[in-house]
Amino acid sequence: MAPRGGDDWLMASLKEIVAHVNALLSTFEVPDYSGALNGLQVENSGEVTRIAAAVDAHLPVVEKAIAAGADLLLVHHGIFWSGQQPLTGPLHRKLKLAFDHNLAILSQHLPLDAHSDFGNNALLARALGLDSNQGKPAFPYKGFPIGWRFEVEMDRDTLARRLGDAVNGPVQLCPGGPQTVRRLGICSGGAGGEIAAVAASGIDTFITGEGPHWSYTSAEELGVNLLYAGHYATETFGVKALAEHLAEEFAIDWVFIDHPTGR
Repeated sequence: MAPRGGDDWLMASLKEIVAHVNALLSTFEVPDYSGALNGLQVENSGEVTRIAAAVDAHLPVVEKAIAAGADLLLVHHGIFWSGQQPLTGPLHRKLKLAFDHNLAILSQHLPLDAHSDFGNNALLARALGLDSNQGKPAFPYKGFPIGWRFEVEMDRDTLARRLGDAVNGPVQLCPGGPQTVRRLGICSGGAGGEIAAVAASGIDTFITGEGPHWSYTSAEELGVNLLYAGHYATETFGVKALAEHLAEEFAIDWVFIDHPTGR
């Protein structure tokens, strides 16, 4: 958390913060799902004193961000994943809370997964003791690589333990591949359904957050080690790193809103 000068809140321009993030992450150059709607999703009066970083912009997180005194909520998953919907029920309550409490919402999905410095995948690799400079971008979405691959020599069980330490939580291992890991792939979130393409690329061990039930059996049949470390857990890295960077860049405060989804 960035320090404040005494009890005084420092302020930064929302417009400048958003422009900085969009340029840093190449927000509008990275293809994404239609519901991602990367960038500023809700604006405030124009000033930011404290950033709240979180994985998801759902109602409980908005409430926690407001309680923490934030006026900018930086998230990985924004408020439009369900597509067009009426402004009723939880969506109405969430937006009304944001408006009433001057809370802006800024979302970055695949641009934050893919980034070489602030991306979930690069940071997860570093947490495993890997040098992202020695990795190669991999696993393209609409031609744009989102994840990373590494040439390593590591015991499979050692990797699983390191991964558990990195995400501070449980890891599910499908031991479908070799005991010694040599070609490692990392793609956070819900990339388990891409196991066939991963195997076809020559990867023998794949780390992601989660996947459909059949991905486990497919990994066994394809001869790939598959490690699930949690969709939420593998996507906390980017928002934390980006919020810390913004706090230092603009001399403001930040806090992480930890609200695990159990997946």
